[in-house]
Formats: sequence, structure tokens, C-alpha cells
Amino acid sequence: MREALQRWRPIVDREIERLLPREIDAAYLEEFFGPATHEYDAEAVQRAISDPIWDLLDRGGKRWRAVLFLVLVEAFDEDPEEYLPYACVPEILHNGTIIVDDVEDGATMRRGEPALHRVYGVDVALNAGNAMYFLPLKVVARNPGGLDSETQLAAYEMLMEELNRTHLGQGMDIHWHNRGTIDITEDEYLEMCACKTGCLGRIVARLAAIATGQDRQTERAVARYAERMSVAFQIGDDILDVETALESGGDFGKGVGNDVREGKKTLMAIHAAANADPGRAARLEDLLWADDNTDEEVREVVDIFRETGSVEYARERATEISAAAREDLDRVDIAPEPRDRLADFPRFVVEREA
Repeated sequence: MREALQRWRPIVDREIERLLPREIDAAYLEEFFGPATHEYDAEAVQRAISDPIWDLLDRGGKRWRAVLFLVLVEAFDEDPEEYLPYACVPEILHNGTIIVDDVEDGATMRRGEPALHRVYGVDVALNAGNAMYFLPLKVVARNPGGLDSETQLAAYEMLMEELNRTHLGQGMDIHWHNRGTIDITEDEYLEMCACKTGCLGRIVARLAAIATGQDRQTERAVARYAERMSVAFQIGDDILDVETALESGGDFGKGVGNDVREGKKTLMAIHAAANADPGRAARLEDLLWADDNTDEEVREVVDIFRETGSVEYARERATEISAAAREDLDRVDIAPEPRDRLADFPRFVVEREA
């Protein structure tokens, strides 16, 4: 897994740069977006779209969604190099959702630096994030893989279907965030993850299957694999946030314990509220509902998670879901070597350290 990431990440970044150059000029705008009705302002596009997007991309991120797409293409016995532009689709979409999510959550930090809306302003951040929902559609429209019209339409319709579901998941998450009580069921939480995070994984898998001409049964199997893996990733990400807070020994600093500070109703919070005594459960709700949390309050939330065994419970659920994702691969007719590489992805997203 790590070898695949190291191999493909720089190649993916170069491909994204073809789609959205670091330096914008009038020639690119006319070639990519069509002739101006009057006159483009290339510098404005540079400052308001390209600069903030590349600021975020250059901060890191493992590009595992793009790499997973390429590994799936290889597993389908096709040359990944021929499908590189399509690998950009889930990666750009993912980073677009990050920008918008950070605005909606009031996040302070992203990948070790101030969130984009705190650097460029909410207006620029939202516009750049929204642009990243639409740029990938240009990949499908420009048809770099020479797909027939029926396949091209299937790819476009799939993107519309899955992107709509991501907003269902985000809507659920926002609504819960705006409630003081923790009265969400585990199944509701998992459905939110399946929509918000899982649909991006499904885009990866379904696009790889559609572009390479796989049958619907194969498409459904790899979509389920990627969805489950993405849900495991989300739970693992929540655990990582808590463990980072634990390791800090209370000296959290900005951006550490972000989920607590943002009042997120994670699986750990749901489990803790259901298993703590009533007084501690009420205290947990108060802390997550607060507008701001001190370092001591973040530590108190983490202590409640530990007292109720909620961190370990979440880890067990992530491991179970990760194992189920690997079982989905048994329904796909691929060679043992690519199957092993794909089976390694769910382990990586749960066990990663950063």
C-alpha cells in the first residue's frame, strides 16, 4: 500500500496540474472553459481559485482515493497510465468537500495550517471548494479515455447520483452538530458515514469499473468494498483525533482535539453517551455543545471516552468493517496479486498513524 502511494502520488499531482495549472493564463481559460464573451481576468482566477486549491493540495494528503482508482484499474487488467485523468476525479472532489466542510464546521486548522477560509476568507474558500465539485465533470466531458457515449453518460450519471448522496450525509452531520443532545443511533451514524465519506469511495470504485467496461455485478461489489473501507477510514480518522489529544498530555494547541472542539457526534461520542452514567453523559453533551473548549475540557471528553471503552469500541467496529470490505473482494474476479494489494487498503486506512 505505502509503495503504491509513493509511486503514484507525484504522478497524480502532475495530472491534477494539467487539469488546474498552478499558473493561470488566458490561453488556459479559453482552451478549458471556452472563449470569453468579453474578457477573462486570469489574475483573479489565479488568486481566487488556483492559489487556494494548490495551497491545500501542497499541504499533504496521501491521495489514497486516486491511487485506489489506479490499483483497481490495474486489477481489471488495464493500463493505469491510460486512465490517469480519471484518477483526479475523486481526489479533486475529496479536497473540495474538505474546504466546504471546514467552513461549515468553523474549523481552525487543516493539515497543520490554518483552514483555507481563515487564510483567504469564507467567500474565496467556498467558491474554490464549489469549483472542485465541477472541475472533475470536465474530465468526463473531455473524455480522455475515448469512452463510447453510453459509457460516458453512465460515468456522468454515477457522479451525479453519488454527489447528491454526499450532501445527504453532510446534512445529517450538520443537523446533529447543531443539536445539544446525543440521541443518534449507531446505524444512523454509519449511514451518515456511508453517504458523506462512503460515496466518495464509491465514486472511486464505480468510476474504475465503468471506465474499464466491467459488468454491473463487479461494479456493485467494488463499490461496496470502497464504501465500507471509507466508513472504516472515517471511524479511524475520529480515533486518530482523540489519540493525538491523548498523546499531547493536555498541551493540545490549535487543531488538536478538533472533533471535540467542533462538537462532532462521532461513534465514540454516541457509544460514550449510551454507556456513561447519566451525570457523565449529560456532562459530555454540555462539553460538545459548548462554543469553545479549553484544553482541560477536551481532556475531560477524552477521559469520558476512555472510561466507557468508547475508543476501543470504535476501533473494533472499524476493524470489523475493514474486514467486511476485504470480503467484498471475494465477489470480484481478479488475480491474487492485485487482490492482495486491494485487501491491504482497508488495513491501511484503519491502522494509519497520520
